[in-house]
Amino acid sequence: MTDSTTIPFTARDGRPFPFPMGAQTALVLIDMQRDFLDPNGYSGVGGENVTETRKIVPRVRAVLDAARAAGFTIVHTREGHLPDLSDLTPAKAFRSKRAGSEIGAPGPLGRLLIRGEYGHDFVDELQPIVGEHVFDKSGFGAFYKTQLGPMLERLGVTHLVFTGVTTQCCVHSTLREAVDRGYWCLLLEDCTAAFDPVVQKAAVDAIETEGGLFGWVSSSEPLLAAMSTTARVD
Repeated sequence: MTDSTTIPFTARDGRPFPFPMGAQTALVLIDMQRDFLDPNGYSGVGGENVTETRKIVPRVRAVLDAARAAGFTIVHTREGHLPDLSDLTPAKAFRSKRAGSEIGAPGPLGRLLIRGEYGHDFVDELQPIVGEHVFDKSGFGAFYKTQLGPMLERLGVTHLVFTGVTTQCCVHSTLREAVDRGYWCLLLEDCTAAFDPVVQKAAVDAIETEGGLFGWVSSSEPLLAAMSTTARVD
């Protein structure tokens, strides 16, 4: 799977990753929302350490800028629910209440995890621009009850680069379904985060289990270097 537009990119375990420049590749930014990155959002209200999720923002922005320059398809996802909670399952509602941040309850940034509220939106540094794709989802995985799959198929996307939060939840859920759909998946370990560093390490390591069961893992630096080198050659 190589051609004149493909970077001979090496992942952290030494395996080559055939990385095509341009529209065949989509950068996926999972749930970079205030509700998961701001201490006054859904997760912060529930007592989670959002310092871990917030600190990846500059690196995600650097990758986003490079992907925009390279002409990648850009996908932003947001987890949240309709104001009337008609798309919230009883089981998920129960779990959120038990965790201390009940979905739909009032919070400092508006109702927790509700579409249209300030907390539900993306952080200022990672706001979409015209032409980028935004998918609102009620589940953890971005393919669930959305048009993400048909859109990627329509555009001929073959490779997905994953960034976002949280790694063990919405990132993993989306990546695993992407693997089942046949996509080449690369996770950037320094552009993803969990609230607990121990959970983050376990979630990242799981990608490479059994010789790369769920794809490839890299940090952002070699990827950015490869993209920069290719841009200079072109």
